Amino acid sequence: MSEGAAVSSTPYDFDTVIDRRGTWCVQWDGVADRFGVDGLLPFTISDMDFATAPEVLAALRARLDHGVFGYTDWRHDDFRSAIAHWYATRYGTTIDTGRLVYGPSVLSQFSQLLQMWTAEGDGVVVHTPTYDGFRKAITGLGRELRGVGLGDTAALERELAREDSTVLVVCSPHNPSGRVWTEAELAEMASLAARHGVAVISDEIHADFVHDGRPHVPWTRVGGDERWALITSASKSFNFPALTGSYGLIGRPEDRTEYLRRMETAEGLASPAVLSLTAHIAAYRDGGAWLDAVREYVAGNLALVAERLNTAFPGLEWEPPQAGYLAWIDLRRAGVEDDEALQRVLIEQERVAVMPGGVYGADGFVRLNVGCARSKVEAGLAALIRGVEAVRGAA
Repeated sequence: MSEGAAVSSTPYDFDTVIDRRGTWCVQWDGVADRFGVDGLLPFTISDMDFATAPEVLAALRARLDHGVFGYTDWRHDDFRSAIAHWYATRYGTTIDTGRLVYGPSVLSQFSQLLQMWTAEGDGVVVHTPTYDGFRKAITGLGRELRGVGLGDTAALERELAREDSTVLVVCSPHNPSGRVWTEAELAEMASLAARHGVAVISDEIHADFVHDGRPHVPWTRVGGDERWALITSASKSFNFPALTGSYGLIGRPEDRTEYLRRMETAEGLASPAVLSLTAHIAAYRDGGAWLDAVREYVAGNLALVAERLNTAFPGLEWEPPQAGYLAWIDLRRAGVEDDEALQRVLIEQERVAVMPGGVYGADGFVRLNVGCARSKVEAGLAALIRGVEAVRGAA
């Protein structure tokens, strides 16, 4: 039996397929919105096909049984202490809970911070390839997206030094590549941003899915007294984005005050979703074992991807990402240069939906979501391999 197909030793069942069709699900029911065709087997938007942790479900059921769902406050010790507990036990980091803020989603927080720290026409520096949500928010607000390649420190400093560059966006771990930044790399980014008076927004929503014992380093460890915000949520790692809800840590008190003013008055978002608070608290207090198990299962899926692709295409030499459940695959080594040709084959012949790299500014790549049952991964891999072979044969 291959490494990727190894049976998990955990008590949780991730092999049973849960039918998500007909649940208003973006990945399954909304596939035609992006790919133009219904009924495709999807490996797209970054949520998982797994039910969330039993401990989270139990907490949600208990809260539902209470039956009263009035306005809710997030500024209480149950929520704050759960987050502090998570950071202490998962990241060996003590956080100042006085820096905490709340938001309806990470992208909503991102948008608010951009509006706080930039003006129309300002430059926002990001690493490329770039998560499409960042691209849409930055350009949608009339800011200029300035991309620098992963690990290109000279280009990073050059863009930060431009007079109208006002924010550096750090995706940590990076989406779509799955790269985990080292503490030295993050400290260098912090130093460069401080040197040029640039604020930093660190999106750390994929932090809980770091693989192979690599440590995730929260921006709180390198940000110091400069202008920065860390934004994140338990919704990605515990798979409950439909409950909404995110939180953040903002470095300077005056920035935190201004953020809360905007959210609570200008946006009218003073009261969070109570089920989101409930889920966050349960996940961070009691869900660690489930998260470890699902991460182990996903690592097996990624190992299977590597085994099958590298066998099918010698020389591809694809390696699993350092974090996450999104396989970022450079198919140029397999002879695929034309994203459109591959997408036509995958959609029309193979009936699968896989995110093309061009969405993130990297033609010749695909992003394959393997946060799902292994049987689905095997079906998607077989379709992708046939699709690549068809495109190469037609070239």
